[in-house]
Formats: sequence, C-alpha cells, structure tokens
Amino acid sequence: MNKSIEFRDIDKVFKGDGIETYALKKINLLLNEGDFVSIIGPSGSGKSTLLSIIGTLDVPSSGEILYGDKTVHQMSNNEIADFRFENIGFIFQQFHLIPTMTALENVMSPLFGRKVTYNKKERAIQVLEQVGLKDKMNSLPSQLSGGQQQRVAIARALVHKPKWLLADEPTGNLDTDTGETVYELLTSLNKSKQCGVILVTHDSILADRANTKVEMRDGEIVSVCQRQPV
Repeated sequence: MNKSIEFRDIDKVFKGDGIETYALKKINLLLNEGDFVSIIGPSGSGKSTLLSIIGTLDVPSSGEILYGDKTVHQMSNNEIADFRFENIGFIFQQFHLIPTMTALENVMSPLFGRKVTYNKKERAIQVLEQVGLKDKMNSLPSQLSGGQQQRVAIARALVHKPKWLLADEPTGNLDTDTGETVYELLTSLNKSKQCGVILVTHDSILADRANTKVEMRDGEIVSVCQRQPV
C-alpha cells in the first residue's frame, strides 16, 4: 500500500454556546511516504489538532484524508483502532510512561491484548537496543533521566514497526543537548527504517532541518518548504 498521506479541504470546527471556532481551515497537503516533516507555528495555530487528525485520534468536520487509497475517517471505530495500531506510532512531550512498569513493560504495552506474529518481549528488547537503552530495560521511569524516558517513549512508538511516527513537541521538556540527541535519533530512524516522521515543534531551528517544513497560522497552512535530504 502507498503510505503517503493526503489532505483534501480539511476543516475542523469546534462548536459551543452558539459559536463556531475553526481550528483548521481548508487544509490541502500531501505528505510523501518516508518523509521527515516538521509542523511549526505559534500556539493556537492548529498544529496539535492537525496531528490528532493525522493520527486518527480525531476526525475532521469536513473534507477527507487519504492514507494511500484508504479514507480512514470513514471506517468503523474498530477498523480505525486496527489501522492506527498497524500504521502509526505516537511520541508525546509528556512521555506518558506508566510509572509502575519497567522500561521493557512500557515498550510492550501497546502489544497487550494484540495478536502479533513475533515474540513481544524479544521485539521490545530489540527496539530498546535501537534507542540505546537495552541496559535500562528493567528500570522504572523514576529511575531514568528525562532524555532516557523520551527514548523509552520512542521505543514504545516503534514496537509494532509503524509507517509513520507522530511526535508532538518531543524535545519540549528536555534541555538543548538532550533534545538534540532525541532529534538525531528520530532522524536516524527515519533514514534507516524508512519510517515517516511528523514533528510538531516551536523550535524553528529543528523545523528548518526537516525535509518538509509546514508553517501554520490561525488554522491555515501559510507555507510548505521542501529541501533535499542530506
């Protein structure tokens, strides 16, 4: 299946007290398979709303999104959940690790209750090794630094080999050096695993390093800049 993502005239409207607020307005965008995309803009510009819709956590008010030839938001809830599991990994600013679980257990958590063709523990150890934390697999989140916790979160997102990694301000709670390490890890995974990355960030320096930079303001895309991968 073609793993590109295409937006066609996407609107997202929130309604309350008789007032309509447009979070997204007429979004038309094509994200190519395996691309590294940054989405940048001020607070309230629609970045996180767009990421939630890309990740099938929310649905547009109008328009359509195509993943290859699939119109995902027209599927049933169970079909969307299965599609999300097969295709999308999420990385959040706040890590969202389960404090009573080890790093290994946190990485395995998306696989709980799922039938897969591989050994779940072996796969979780493999991705922890990819992010440089195999020696920390029995550690609790409280025993890890912020950067290590974010790398566990990245490993969790990778565990089922998604086609796209969606990262919402993944360096926002990290110091500059640790944030750079996390960014370089995402870049490496993008190149070595052919996994598309969509990075929401306020950091213009990081945004400028992406292959495709999408700038948003007031719910609209104001520019799309592309450069050749390095």
